[in-house]
Amino acid sequence: MRSKTLKKNKVNIITLGCSKNLVDSEVLSGQLAANDIAVVHENSKKDHNIVVVNTCGFIDKAKEESINTILEQLELKEKGKLDKVYVTGCLSERYKGDLSKEIANVDAWFGTMELPMLLKELEADYKSELVGERLLATPKHYAYLKISEGCNRTCSFCAIPLMRGGHVSKTIEEIITEAKKLVSMGVKEIMLIAQELTYYGLDIYKKRALPDLLKHLSDIKGLHWIRLHYAYPSKFPLEILDVMRERDNICNYLDMPLQHITDNMLKAMKRQQDKQEMLDLLDAVRERVPGIALRTTLIAGFPGETRDDVEEVKAFLEQQRFDRVGIFTYSHEENTSAYDLIDDVPADEKEKRAQEIMEVQQEISYEKNQEFIGRTLKVLVDKKESGRYLGRTEYDSVDVDNEVIVNSDKAIKIGEFVNVKIDKAYDFDLEGTVVAS
Repeated sequence: MRSKTLKKNKVNIITLGCSKNLVDSEVLSGQLAANDIAVVHENSKKDHNIVVVNTCGFIDKAKEESINTILEQLELKEKGKLDKVYVTGCLSERYKGDLSKEIANVDAWFGTMELPMLLKELEADYKSELVGERLLATPKHYAYLKISEGCNRTCSFCAIPLMRGGHVSKTIEEIITEAKKLVSMGVKEIMLIAQELTYYGLDIYKKRALPDLLKHLSDIKGLHWIRLHYAYPSKFPLEILDVMRERDNICNYLDMPLQHITDNMLKAMKRQQDKQEMLDLLDAVRERVPGIALRTTLIAGFPGETRDDVEEVKAFLEQQRFDRVGIFTYSHEENTSAYDLIDDVPADEKEKRAQEIMEVQQEISYEKNQEFIGRTLKVLVDKKESGRYLGRTEYDSVDVDNEVIVNSDKAIKIGEFVNVKIDKAYDFDLEGTVVAS
């Protein structure tokens, strides 16, 4: 890692893609800091001389953003503003053979499981004893906690197993150690992430162990909120819901990506579940945890999708009235089984269908938000922007869900919980005033 400059090296990490990538960047930062190497995340001061781009390779738009970011950093290098540019993450894992030929002036490419090699290139030693040691890139009051890596599912559209490999769970002991470390750093909310939360533990405990993990996590003093992301619906362990209902610090929130609802699309996507099974599961979830906020994700424009399929999705949303919905347009990914299908929905039609579906959800979201007017909600204050505070309820996760505009005559500490009486409700946000607890 010899540089052209005489000053001490400073590494800037740029993270693209999902929260799982962000955790990887935080772990890399922790390792570098433990080796006395100056490290920053998405540094606005521009006083670094080395860049590590942690890429995403999930869908076309993400790949394009990753490539553009790499090229932007290489342009800075050509101008003499950077000494080294390294690339890691999912895009690098998947395409580094081709990319290294096409973009020759990247100093080195690393896959998703090559942290020790990347550290060696940066003249740092991998310290295996640093379990749970991370430099948070998030505000200090919340953090993501990855409980497993990879995925054993064979969804026809998904390239994640190509980039992240098969499912590998961390032990409960490792996760609890990391969670306690995060709480000691001031973290009040932990968001559990994995490619598939509900598969957790099958590889090492020979059973779905997420309910056991949740019990241990919820016993940690000082951990106010535990949030569940990416729960695969097939063979969903309903015991999770019993723990959620019994433990006050597990948010009444579940992120369960369904991807579609028509039987022909679910079969083509290899989702291992049909429509009726999904409907039964949603009923069971709501029965066991009354008032739970359900988030789902859908795909528009999968090969063979018809207008009838789209109308059925819209009717499904009207019936189920999810609290939160995200939508992707289908991306035709090589080496997935769906790549053998004809990508027969034009790009503009995919976008049109996605927009139609979100317009249905927008109306639902507005109506559901109106029901909060007059209620007092517990809100975690995340930030202050343009002179006003923004926070979230237990029903909302970071970046992807609603925010609460918090009005207060007094200063509020970022990361503080406040009680907010909701005065106004919009399509995707609430607004209210702090009241005494």
